[in-house]
Amino acid sequence: MSSVSLSASTGSTAAPSERGGGSGAVPPLGGRGRSPGGPGLPVAARAAPLVRGADGVDGDVSAAVGRVLDEWLAGRVARAGTLDGTFAADLAHRVADFTGRGGKRVRARLLWWAARACGGPDVPVGAALATGAALELLQTCALVQDDVMDGSATRRGRRALHVDVAAQYAPGAGGRGAADLGAAAGVLAGDLALVWADDLAAAARSELRESRRQQMREVWSDLRMEMVAGQYLDVHGQVTGSRSPARAIRVAELKSAMYSVERPVHLGAVLAGARPEQVEALRRAGRCAGVAFQFKDDLDGVFGDPARTGKPCGDDVRAGKPTYLFAVARARAVARRDRASAEVLGRCLGDPELDGAGLDRVREALVATGARAAVESRIERLSARSTEYLERARPLAPGAERLAALLRATAGLPPVGAGGAEGTGGAGGAR
Repeated sequence: MSSVSLSASTGSTAAPSERGGGSGAVPPLGGRGRSPGGPGLPVAARAAPLVRGADGVDGDVSAAVGRVLDEWLAGRVARAGTLDGTFAADLAHRVADFTGRGGKRVRARLLWWAARACGGPDVPVGAALATGAALELLQTCALVQDDVMDGSATRRGRRALHVDVAAQYAPGAGGRGAADLGAAAGVLAGDLALVWADDLAAAARSELRESRRQQMREVWSDLRMEMVAGQYLDVHGQVTGSRSPARAIRVAELKSAMYSVERPVHLGAVLAGARPEQVEALRRAGRCAGVAFQFKDDLDGVFGDPARTGKPCGDDVRAGKPTYLFAVARARAVARRDRASAEVLGRCLGDPELDGAGLDRVREALVATGARAAVESRIERLSARSTEYLERARPLAPGAERLAALLRATAGLPPVGAGGAEGTGGAGGAR
């Protein structure tokens, strides 16, 4: 699928609680897109009847997606056990546990409400839930491998997967050997999550007519490549010192905006058979909200509370991440001839041994240069632009209000008024 040029939508420099209204149980979805012990129906067909249509999902989208995940993962883990017990215990179980307990299911919820906003009640429920579940597995791949590349010790308040494997084998393998095994396990666990995500996405598409199935396949392919490109540019920037604001925005678009927001919304719109102009407007809305999300995540990485964000504070500083926040601070320090702030940023960004006092000095420099305020203002503008694009799509109820609230929450902004039963928890915090 040819890519729509959306760079201008982010500028030259760049939902109410999901409870109640419940749904029935989702049937087993293990095996190769089929229930190991069930009647052998494709995953989407088996998921749809027991949620009583789209209305049965609206009250708790996360739970509906979670049930699909639980059943699918049970089948995958069982299959892994037939290959080798150690593989199943060390990798398959950990991938399933990480996916089952993690995050806010934001990508799946964005997909769902985009589909509802475009298709109203005529949403292919099973395919939507299964594709949303596949997005959660793709997120597992991204996070597990990101932790290996960044050397992160924790994720979602627990040991990172590669650290957990290393700790398991440390008594017998020794520190270095266990660490190497842990890193390899993290890479392979991410690969496994990606394989499972692709399997589930393919199973979800199998119930769609050919034209729509091809569209979904192309969007899914684009999403995966963009995710890898964004991650590579992020790591590349740390090593090469690519620090311009424009470059930071491109990384934010690829690593987070497109993968986390724009493409999930895109998938939902395609699932619902949206018109081309609707698809483009929704993609632009998602891109703006997604860039705002990454900018908010950058702020949280320096100023956030780890208990709320689910990740250590200061890691981006110590790693010298090429974030938009840091790029703006450097540019402003130079433009204002603020030598003190420039010296602090030059000395502290990328210092793996930076202590708490050094981190405080970085925070002071980010405030003194006006970078923090500038990024917060940009987040507000991007969120407003996202709302404008969403309105152009002429979305249908109840998806319109829910999607608007979720996009705003994803950007890290408080809700505007009440919005029904869906939670406003956005993509920030535990990922």
